[in-house]
Amino acid sequence: MKHLSALCLAASLALATTAIARPEAGVVGDRYTVDPQHTYPSFEADHMGGLSVWRGKFNRSHGHITLDRAHGTGLVDVTVDTDSIDFGLDALNAEARTKDLLDTSRYPAAHYTGRLANFVDGAPTRVIGTLSLHGTTRPLDLQVLSFKCMPHPMLKRELCGADALAHFDRSRFGMDAGKDYGFDMNVTLRIQVEALRDK
Repeated sequence: MKHLSALCLAASLALATTAIARPEAGVVGDRYTVDPQHTYPSFEADHMGGLSVWRGKFNRSHGHITLDRAHGTGLVDVTVDTDSIDFGLDALNAEARTKDLLDTSRYPAAHYTGRLANFVDGAPTRVIGTLSLHGTTRPLDLQVLSFKCMPHPMLKRELCGADALAHFDRSRFGMDAGKDYGFDMNVTLRIQVEALRDK
């Protein structure tokens, strides 16, 4: 049971984190700072080969987004604190932090960097990126389900928000706890994010 919940935790971590920004040639635009109070990477993972679905989230993340809607370009740079894993159950959170899963003492952060792509009417519909999780880096693209920008009613600066989705195999990041018990290694990552344009 502990291995199953830990597996879900690891999967959500991989999806939720992003890396330190690496400037990409030709990408310029406005810079937005991710709002940690309105940004929560969450995940869904199998328990006991289809018996139920475990859900959790990460409570601490930060990063920046560069956006140029006129030219259909942009960059994503996000870091997630793996120790902030939250299943809503303290015992499960503690198990997920151990070396059998996230190993947060050795890997305190997960990283994701990507390029905004496939713009439609000024809004990106995809992020082509790379996820670094548990000491392993692999390609991971996000589907942008919704994207909207508007003036912040109090701060009088542009605020953008998005909802993104991805799927990945956690065993490819070295986290295969529960596999011998028939656990499905596929994890669904869901990310709600808001970012405020810098002054």
